[in-house]
Amino acid sequence: MIDTHTHLYAEEFDYDRTEVIQRAFDKGITGFYLPAIDSEFHEKMLDLEAAYPGKIHSMMGLHPCYVKPETWEKELQTVKNYLDKKMFPAIGEIGIDLYWDKTTLDIQIKAFEKQIDWAIEKDLPIVIHTRESFDETFEVLDRKKHPKLRGIFHCFSGNLEQANRAVELNFLLGIGGVVTFKNGKIDQFLNEIPLEKIVLETDSPYLAPVPFRGKRNESSYLDLVAGKLVDIYRKDFSEIDKVTTENAKRIFNHS
Repeated sequence: MIDTHTHLYAEEFDYDRTEVIQRAFDKGITGFYLPAIDSEFHEKMLDLEAAYPGKIHSMMGLHPCYVKPETWEKELQTVKNYLDKKMFPAIGEIGIDLYWDKTTLDIQIKAFEKQIDWAIEKDLPIVIHTRESFDETFEVLDRKKHPKLRGIFHCFSGNLEQANRAVELNFLLGIGGVVTFKNGKIDQFLNEIPLEKIVLETDSPYLAPVPFRGKRNESSYLDLVAGKLVDIYRKDFSEIDKVTTENAKRIFNHS
């Protein structure tokens, strides 16, 4: 299995990161993709990638919650500098978040569009963060429509219509702990989306699946997400593992 979205460099793992990663290996997790946040975290993220070559892969991008009026342009320049000097599997996580701050919507959109332009230019997938912002996100994607524009809707928690729209736009759905929540709702329609359009993620240390909901999440819990998909798709665990892993490798161009 591949954890397509985990913040392994987060401070929540500072006291036992090695053990957390080993537990994931023991559960059959073969790869980890780390989304970028902003320049405060880049060094820690890239150091972790260097410590686990071929296993841990860093993305590069500016998280929408960190698009601030006083720093966003400088932060974007830092992202561009990295993209120009190093190969990354994706640009992410990028997008629009209207849960925490609606006042920055205009610059969030500008940052999102700029990073989409770079993804098209460099033929890279994007990993989208969308929170209370599906309409705004789809508006941007429709404006930026391009044959090379593709990626993952990370931590997908929308409805069936939004899921179908994302898939039509050449995106996969990142499915994590929310699928195990009683009020998560995506389990009610997910079987209508082809398994070939699904990748697994934890978003650890956040959004731990049941029965660990409310506690720190970690990549070794990915089997609980896959286990829920066994119920939803009525397929063997090995089939869920195989197909979602192939999907992840394909989107990230991981041989």
